[in-house]
Amino acid sequence: MSQLALAEMPPDLDELIENLVTEDDEPVDNMLSEKQMRLLTEPLYASWQPAPDEENPAQPRKFMAAANVGVFSSVHMPPVVPDMFLSLDVEVIPDWTQKKNRSYFIWEHGKPPEVAVEIVSNKVGGELGDKMRRYARMSVSYYVVFDPFLRLSQDLLRVYELEMVFGHPRYRRRDDFNLSGVGLSLTLWRGVFENVEDEWLRWRDAEGKLIPTGKEYGLEQEQRADLEAQRADVEAQRADVEAQRAGRLAAKLRELGLDPNEV
Repeated sequence: MSQLALAEMPPDLDELIENLVTEDDEPVDNMLSEKQMRLLTEPLYASWQPAPDEENPAQPRKFMAAANVGVFSSVHMPPVVPDMFLSLDVEVIPDWTQKKNRSYFIWEHGKPPEVAVEIVSNKVGGELGDKMRRYARMSVSYYVVFDPFLRLSQDLLRVYELEMVFGHPRYRRRDDFNLSGVGLSLTLWRGVFENVEDEWLRWRDAEGKLIPTGKEYGLEQEQRADLEAQRADVEAQRADVEAQRAGRLAAKLRELGLDPNEV
């Protein structure tokens, strides 16, 4: 084979991936971010199921939700590392021995994530600048900026939707927090998560219901079971009262010389 032909051959992607820096072992920047990331991923796996794909309505729809994992659009570009992302119709490949399964390589999964979430910790993260433009170039459908410390503005939450402007991808800020193309929406929720009370960013499903964590889901199931048991007890008591009343009536009819079965 000629040197020219060798030069024209595409490089081995697996070999290129092996030489990429996919994990830098940097710690999460603060405790709030760490808990918030988990609150955005765990409930989806614990108690959410995406709407079926129109082409395969009988099959449960796969998805991947991850926190602090690099998203690569090219072997020639460093990754963007969203605090959380959601990608439909893909799944984690649990062969961790292969480096290509330990990060999100768009060419491996065949599509970018639908949602990227950034949790603002300081003013130097570029969430409304370079980082936003990179997500747009990757064609991430929805971009979410949660600013719990109000570092960038007085807006605690911003949701952007991708659109094409003169052939170029740009984000348009939504007036609401709906991610209609995904079947989810976001809400600010004040409550206790892992023994910490604060205002948290949480998911709602297509019907607007809060998507519970695994613990909340378990409590809901217990409460539902308790209610069903209480209803069963009430019905049993009601049936017992009716049986006693029927017995008293039958006894009275017999005292009068009447057969209760013939009355």
